[in-house]
Amino acid sequence: MKDLCFGDITLSDPSALEDWNGVILGFLAHGASTPEHLNTVLAKDPQCAMALAVKGFALLMLARRELVDIAHEAHRDAVASIQARPVSAREQAWVKALGLWLSGRPSQSVQILEGVLAHSPEDTLTAKLGHGIRFMLGDSQGMRRSIERVLPAHGADHPLRGYLLGCLSFAMEETGAYQQAEAAGLEGLSLASDDAWGLHAVAHVYDMTADSARGIKLLSENEAGWAHCNNFRYHVWWHKALLHLDLGQPDEALALYDQKVRIDRTDDYRDISNATSLLMRLELEGHTVGNRWEEIAELAENRTEDGCLVFADLHYMLALAGESRDTARGRMIGRMRNTQDTQGNEADAIVVDPGTAAASGLAAFGEGRYETAFRNLEAARPRMALIGGSHAQRDVFERITIDAGLRAGHVEKVRRILDERTALRGGKQDRFAETRYLQISEMGDTMKVPAQ
Repeated sequence: MKDLCFGDITLSDPSALEDWNGVILGFLAHGASTPEHLNTVLAKDPQCAMALAVKGFALLMLARRELVDIAHEAHRDAVASIQARPVSAREQAWVKALGLWLSGRPSQSVQILEGVLAHSPEDTLTAKLGHGIRFMLGDSQGMRRSIERVLPAHGADHPLRGYLLGCLSFAMEETGAYQQAEAAGLEGLSLASDDAWGLHAVAHVYDMTADSARGIKLLSENEAGWAHCNNFRYHVWWHKALLHLDLGQPDEALALYDQKVRIDRTDDYRDISNATSLLMRLELEGHTVGNRWEEIAELAENRTEDGCLVFADLHYMLALAGESRDTARGRMIGRMRNTQDTQGNEADAIVVDPGTAAASGLAAFGEGRYETAFRNLEAARPRMALIGGSHAQRDVFERITIDAGLRAGHVEKVRRILDERTALRGGKQDRFAETRYLQISEMGDTMKVPAQ
């Protein structure tokens, strides 16, 4: 059968097609109903290879050690399925791609998906999955090239064009094409009003170009665009909180933290990353956050041995630094330092560099050892994109690097980092940059830089 993406799907029960299309729409829109649709498909056809592959990929994207074995089970079931009955090349490729990620090679998994798109560029689901994996790999240029390649196959008559434009908007924003990103995102929203990814891509544009008032207006006028979401809705609220903070409105940011961003105290690493990075930004600006670190640090302490994703590890470290959990910090850094870059495991390679240096720098910053913090964070900085996430998400580490450098007296080095940060934003200075440039000016150019 053919699904909404004009892709082949093998189902023993034809009635499962409607729910499979529900999976597609939910996956594209980050919908909370996606698992329900997926469970229904598997209840009707437990051997559906595509549904099993989606389950496996979804589990891996949660970056939780205890879910990896379940992802392996989904892969084994999918392999058995394609051996038991004929399926399409698309379905075989998805199962192969899942296996490659499970073996520690997500970049090769993406290449298999690109093969599917080369044959069927109209397959929005495959394009979105590849986009998501590349996002976790920090491959912004690859995200953009991939979406641009399949865009011609998503013409005005394609039912899912709006969602692809949302992906294009985000990829363009992450590669510095801010005007094009805004235009693509707004066009996409006109076609798919529930595309929270595209909406948040435009919010990224306004964040990166220091147009916070416009970003708040966009999000305020489109709250229905992410009300249907899974925990991605917390992330969109996080964006709104950042915009308020940039406007010098910390009380509004903290209110959003309590009422929206952290209203459900989950231990999903994405939710923890929202929370820790917002609290750290507030503290760097001199605002007190009370005992809010405590509950996040408690959850992070249970994840010190997880090691599924460096992006997650570093946000756990923010929580441990914010709450001064010395033993847990030491345990995490010890595990990272003992990680070996062997057997082609891409995640382990990122732990080795830049993960270990970045984590050590964050721990030192939390302990007030700013010289050590700056030295480690500066060493990690050239490869920080490899931890994945967006510029906005990784910016908390850039801010800590800058503040550690200022507190350690490395004025000229910090000035260069600030200049690079501003250039990345099209020359626009946000409140953080303005205040740090002013701080450098007040410190005076005659200040001696300490020896390394």
